Amino acid sequence: MPPPSEFDGFADKHDQALQSGLDLSGEKKDFFAQGRVNILARLLGTRPVPRILDYGCGTGSSTPYLLSLPGNTSLTGVDISDKSLDRARETWQQPHVEFHNLSTISQLGSFDLAFSNGVFHHIPISERATALRQIYHSLKPDGLFAFWENNPWNPGTRWVMSRIPFDRDAIMLWPRGARRLLSQAGFEIVLTHFAFIFPKPLGFLRFTEWPLRHLPFGAQYMLLARKKSSL
Repeated sequence: MPPPSEFDGFADKHDQALQSGLDLSGEKKDFFAQGRVNILARLLGTRPVPRILDYGCGTGSSTPYLLSLPGNTSLTGVDISDKSLDRARETWQQPHVEFHNLSTISQLGSFDLAFSNGVFHHIPISERATALRQIYHSLKPDGLFAFWENNPWNPGTRWVMSRIPFDRDAIMLWPRGARRLLSQAGFEIVLTHFAFIFPKPLGFLRFTEWPLRHLPFGAQYMLLARKKSSL
């Protein structure tokens, strides 16, 4: 990942910087944060995920939504930015919610679900395999990994990223390459899901997004992967 100081500098203005790019969609950041978790919840069905790891949690934007997933009893966020973690701790002072520096991940036990959103395009290419192995080893056998990334096929996504200071120099991951990286780390790819096709002015068409989820139209995509129990 980039040095922690880069993200420390955005800890107090992360949301404003992010929203400056998302304004194109007509939606606030919480629309997407909740949408990602709603999609994941629909795919999980009744499968419980008692212990959740939010990898690259930042200031904890996904926290309230991840806590709503079935059977959840604890949420642990990890990040490299101590200032962002401090903001997360101040905001989400709830039982069974913890935030730790990424360097301590091996001491945090095993998880039923790992979640990351827009994290890996910030990680240098040479370090991505190591990060994925780190997540793999943090999961219980048959644990799931919800890997969300921005879709390079979508020109709107590229335009939004160009307007966000901490995303301008990011190196995006193509879905096929991301699937290959996860497979090499030991994961079994369960599915690929594309989401967020229509901006708010075309919101009346959003009912079609679920049927179109296999087509690379959306602003983001999720790879749902499973830790192979035999490894």
